[in-house]
Order: sequence, then structure tokens, then C-alpha cells
Amino acid sequence: MRNFKFMRVILLALLVCLIPAASNAAVFISVGFAPPVLPVYEQPPCPQDGWMWTPGFWAYGDDGYYWVPGTWVPAPYVGALWTPGYWGWGSGLYIWHPGYWGTHVGYYGGVDYGFGYMGIGFVGGMWAGREFRYNTAVVHVNTTAIHNTYVDRTSVQRNTIANDRHVAFSGGPGGINHPATAQENQYSHERHTAPTSFQTQHETAARTNVNNYANHNGGHPANAATDRPLAGGGQHGPAAGGNHTNSSNPGTPNPSAGNHNPGAGNPGARNPDTRNAGAGNPGAPESKTYNASHSNTGNRSEPTVNHPAPQDRPAPQTHEPRTMPESRPTPENRPAPQSHTGPPAGGQPHGGGGGGEPHGGHEHGH
Repeated sequence: MRNFKFMRVILLALLVCLIPAASNAAVFISVGFAPPVLPVYEQPPCPQDGWMWTPGFWAYGDDGYYWVPGTWVPAPYVGALWTPGYWGWGSGLYIWHPGYWGTHVGYYGGVDYGFGYMGIGFVGGMWAGREFRYNTAVVHVNTTAIHNTYVDRTSVQRNTIANDRHVAFSGGPGGINHPATAQENQYSHERHTAPTSFQTQHETAARTNVNNYANHNGGHPANAATDRPLAGGGQHGPAAGGNHTNSSNPGTPNPSAGNHNPGAGNPGARNPDTRNAGAGNPGAPESKTYNASHSNTGNRSEPTVNHPAPQDRPAPQTHEPRTMPESRPTPENRPAPQSHTGPPAGGQPHGGGGGGEPHGGHEHGH
């Protein structure tokens, strides 16, 4: 037994050396059994221009596999594209290859996560100068609010790897059989940047929720996707309309990790929604959870383009802080002061938690 453990350590060390440095593999994770299948679910509508879809996936913690919901996140810089992580089979183990940001989408095992990540590259949209355009053939965008869209079904069909069983890993027994192409290998070795703080906080929040663990939900997470990333304690992170720097250098990430203001320096840009998703803001929209489905209707290559979006809800009101009037009634007009043994009267303090974003399960579109 001792020799077996020693040999496994040596094997893992060799495998680490084979993983490209460009993959930003900060932690090496290998598991002796396969992740559950990818859940099928509906994609939340994009909350704002310039936000990118990051597919849900099965991560691994001390208590086994847990689901990290798919979510929209602000792009960290102009030209940024997300390459999702994937589980790959090698030498009898399932090894996690983390995702990263870059100017091209590299190899992610041929796993069809859906919503533009159909197994090869990304067909859910493209950058056109400093503006990101969304392909509504595969992503859910409210076109009455976001107008930089197009429809391209041909590229979707050309880049889809068949995965009717919703397999969540590449290679090995029963896994996806798609070796990296020369172009995918090239993109995988380009300069990359790590996930933003929004993404890491989102994954941390998913890890701390017992309902996301496969040994608790049987591999079918109830909350499969969220419109915004989760922050600490399972509450929502950035609100739609958060600041986002449009860096002209696609290789330089924004230190604010995804704050985006598409209208900065552009007098013709639409005014972003400045709603605060945090608790304590009475005008904050209620975040929605998108549940996993046992059918394919919620996760297709060609979802409904004009899906009813949160636009149908009453527009949130902006609440200005109240100030005490400067002219007060004279003392003789006020009632006699009363003695109070409790705390002074006043408004209740606002809660500090961010608005809760629904967790999402593994996104997998077919």
C-alpha cells in the first residue's frame, strides 16, 4: 500500500509537469472517479453589455464534487474571451484543467457546455472593436435592451461536439473524444490571465453551500445558473452597471477584476443601469435562480432569442438619502421630551450583504 501511494505521488508530479503553464493551474486536482453529468438548464438573460457567460462546472472539494453555477461576469478587459476549465482523463485519474482569460478560446476538452461553448472555441459572440456582439442563436439576450446582437447558426453547427449524454469530462472510458487541434494547442499556449475576483468568490460561495454537492443532490443541483456571480455567503456580487474599464490592451487585465463602464468616454453610449444588487437598497432587482431541468428544452443550441426578461418587472426607483428639514418647529410647538431608556430613535442600519444571485448548475447546451 505504501509503495502504491508513493508511485501515485510520482505519477501526479509527472502529470503536473505536462500541464502547460499557460493554463494558470494554481492548484493541481485529480480524482479517482468521474464527475457527474452536466445538468440541463435555462440560461439567464445577459444583465448588461460587455458581460460574458462562464459555463457552470463540477468542481471538487473535501466533500466531493460540487456544482459551480453558470453565470454572467463582467469582461476584465476589451477583447477578453473565457476558456472554461474541464476534467481530462489521464493515467487512471480525472485531472482538472482550470479556465482562463485570453484573446482566443483555447482547448477545453471538447466538452459541450452549451450557450456558445459547444466543444470547439466559442460561438456565443465576438468583439467588434470595443463592443461585444452577442450571437442570439445560442445565448439569451434581451434584444429590447441590448442591441449589439446577430444570429449565426452555421458556426454553431460547425463547432458542436455531439454530447447527448451530457458527459462532463474528456478522454477515458465514456469521455468526450476530441483531441486538441493544432489551433487549439496554439491558443492554449498564448498569454493568459487568471479568473477574476468575481469568479473566485462565486466558486467559493458555491463550495460553501451544501446543496451544491453531488452527494447531497444526487448530481442534480437545484440551482443551476445565476444572472450575476455570487459573493461571500452565497449573496450576489456585482450589480448590473458596475464599473468596467475598457482597456485598450487586451493582454492587460483590469485590476478591479471586471468593473465595466461601457459608456466611459463615449457620449453616445447608453447610460448603464446603476442598480445596486446589495441588500439595503430598496430599488435592487430580485435576483433569479435558474433550475436544472431533466429535459433538453432549457439548454439548446438555439434558444429563444426574445425570451421574456426582467424588463417586464417594474423599473427600480432610485432612492436618494433623506435629509432632515432645515426649518424645525419651535420648541413650544413640539411635545414635551420623553425619557427613553432604550437606544435613540432612528432608522435601522442597512444590511451589508450583497444581493443574492442564484447559483447555477453546470451549464450544458445541446
